[in-house]
Amino acid sequence: MKKLILSLIIVTFAITNSVSARDYISIVGSSTVYPFATLVAEKMASEGMKAPVIESTGSGGGHKLFCAGVGVEHPDITNSSRAQKDKEFKLCQDGGVMDIVEVRVGNDGIAFAYSSDYEWKYTNGAAMKGGIDLSKEEIWQAMARDNKDAPSTWFEIDKRLPKVEISIMAPPPSSGTRDAFDSLVMKKGCVKDMLVADGDCKAYREDGHVIEGGENDELYVEHITKEQGAFGIFGYSFLANNEDKISASKINGVEISQEGIQDYSYPIARPLFFYIKKAHVGVIPGLMDYVNEFVSEEATEGYLLDAGLVQLSPADRSKVLDDIANLTNYK
Repeated sequence: MKKLILSLIIVTFAITNSVSARDYISIVGSSTVYPFATLVAEKMASEGMKAPVIESTGSGGGHKLFCAGVGVEHPDITNSSRAQKDKEFKLCQDGGVMDIVEVRVGNDGIAFAYSSDYEWKYTNGAAMKGGIDLSKEEIWQAMARDNKDAPSTWFEIDKRLPKVEISIMAPPPSSGTRDAFDSLVMKKGCVKDMLVADGDCKAYREDGHVIEGGENDELYVEHITKEQGAFGIFGYSFLANNEDKISASKINGVEISQEGIQDYSYPIARPLFFYIKKAHVGVIPGLMDYVNEFVSEEATEGYLLDAGLVQLSPADRSKVLDDIANLTNYK
């Protein structure tokens, strides 16, 4: 028994010394959360603290890096635009990352967006007042690989729509936005009568009508502004900061808005998170300063709100603050 206790002390000592060798916060993960994390980092730097190093790896890529282990060579925080998956939690356990705190930092809506310069018109030539309005089922028909009636134009989906070629830039598999979109649109909008036998509702077309993008949202804007009638899929914050270039389709008749995202009346609303490695709390300098700044009123009701992060409900915010208070007292 004494040997076991001694071994645990040695391991803990080794981890602590390894982690303390780094004097900055290491953050990876979601490209959607990345702009908000960067603003918090800039705020810390402006106050004389060491700026965190943040990498936009995608939610999936971030969880892999985060869960690989404890110590200076592994990140302290991973951003995620969807909740950690069971398999990722297991990956953390297997990597020795036993204690993790989930922080829900705000809400986001996924925009199905097109160029603001493009005026959508009905087949009869009349302008669509208020822009285009698509249902989840129509988007699924346009994007699904296993739709047995796979269309080439929007007109083939709805005769009111123009004969515009379907061209959609979608996030890569490593993206949390992709996971959320697949769950909220592809799965829920799947038209079973149109699905081929043993088809996959969430599989994307591979015939050029759906293009897999990367983690850089600017590429999506470039695509939809160059190709009239094309769409791109990305978060509300990016849309809000580029309204001079892009507009979002209504989904099931609902316009994307901060209010619709916060109360989840907008059909493609989802929460945003970051995950903290408890073993690094009290060891990595400034880690809790960063966390507390991210959830502060100055941030969530000020500069992060201005940047497009949609606030949590009072009840959700209260829970987050309680979780962080417990984390502060962890060591």
